[in-house]
Amino acid sequence: MAAHLEGKSASVLDFMGFAQKGGSVLSFVRFAATDALLNQVRIDTQQADLLLACDMVVGASPEALQTVRYDRTKIVVNAHAIPNASFVQNPDANLHADALIDKMRHAAGVDARDALRSCDAQALATRFLGDTIGANILMLGFAWQLGLVPVSLAALMRALELNNVAVDKNKLAFSIGRLASADLSALESLTAQVVRRNITQAEMSLDELIRDREERLLAYGGAKYVKRYRALIAKASSANEEIKRAIAITFYKLLAVKDEYEVARLHTDPAFRAALAAQFEGAAGDDYSVKFNLAPPTLAHDGAPKKKVFGQWMWTVMGGLARFRALRGSVLDPFGRTLERRMERQLALDYEITMTRALSNPRDLSDVQALAALHERVRGYGHVKLANVAMVKRSEREIAARLGIEAATSSAVQAAIDTMKGASVLKGIPVVVTK
Repeated sequence: MAAHLEGKSASVLDFMGFAQKGGSVLSFVRFAATDALLNQVRIDTQQADLLLACDMVVGASPEALQTVRYDRTKIVVNAHAIPNASFVQNPDANLHADALIDKMRHAAGVDARDALRSCDAQALATRFLGDTIGANILMLGFAWQLGLVPVSLAALMRALELNNVAVDKNKLAFSIGRLASADLSALESLTAQVVRRNITQAEMSLDELIRDREERLLAYGGAKYVKRYRALIAKASSANEEIKRAIAITFYKLLAVKDEYEVARLHTDPAFRAALAAQFEGAAGDDYSVKFNLAPPTLAHDGAPKKKVFGQWMWTVMGGLARFRALRGSVLDPFGRTLERRMERQLALDYEITMTRALSNPRDLSDVQALAALHERVRGYGHVKLANVAMVKRSEREIAARLGIEAATSSAVQAAIDTMKGASVLKGIPVVVTK
């Protein structure tokens, strides 16, 4: 559209995959002064002037790199490692980002000046825009500032306006990309002015991380959760920073389980409702409707959650659940009797006991650190989460044995693992459990 606004000719040829999250997308975009010069829409071998790699995995693929000519093609790459299909089976999969970027740099010419430029578009978009939706527009702005996109700024801005989708946000994303390309130090100076909640966990200092998690726990369940969190952190006061950081991250995760009450609280948070409203024009219920895909425990089958669609009346239900979150874990908690909820509460207690033993007389700090971070692997819901718990518990026993301590495993956790081993939904999944 921007090219046509300037009286230029342009063509686009998209190759789309159909794997996890829609698969990869490879687009051949060509510009020319007249239609006659666009003799084909596909970019031939070694004929690209720019490889704009919004996803480094796709950018380093043979299909993309065959268009790159040594010492001619410029490459602009998003340095953020975007999860692909391999993460479905292995949440801890490694994309080997450095190797992918080196592969692209070598293709472009290791001796050519500025042959490859990169930025973490997802991190910048999250920090300045609140989400990663504008990352690709940010990358376009980064490349345009380098003089690699042969379309004027006025035409690009007008194209965004004509598209009429999140116009102001897309313009801001484009501008952030330009500034990241031209003067990164200026952009970093603006970072201090951005709301601190947008910084990532890895960017926080240990003290910032602990304060952040305490604030979250206070909102989650009140002062008793904060007190419990601080108590375990205090036991690690003499440990190194890596161990304390692992405990700060992992124990928070075990305490702040995303149960029915927490889902309700997060959905009814005024900030979330405001952000949702900002994405759409008009009023909810009148101009657009909201549907909820939920998996109530009562609909579970063979341990596997079964999702059902609920209408906008769930806003009222969630508001009530959020107000009654003080019932969490009590005898009056209607959700607290399920296998998964009982296991989750006891899993946090197991962690406290085991880490207290490990910190009291550590034999090997590397093993203590591994033990502290081990429960970060507990992900997912239902039978997926139970399978991860079983694998973590097995590793926990092995590490604890090396440290000369006993890893705590409560009866509720063991019962969940035993039940999971016989669930039909897990047939074919290798699970090893030791007692």
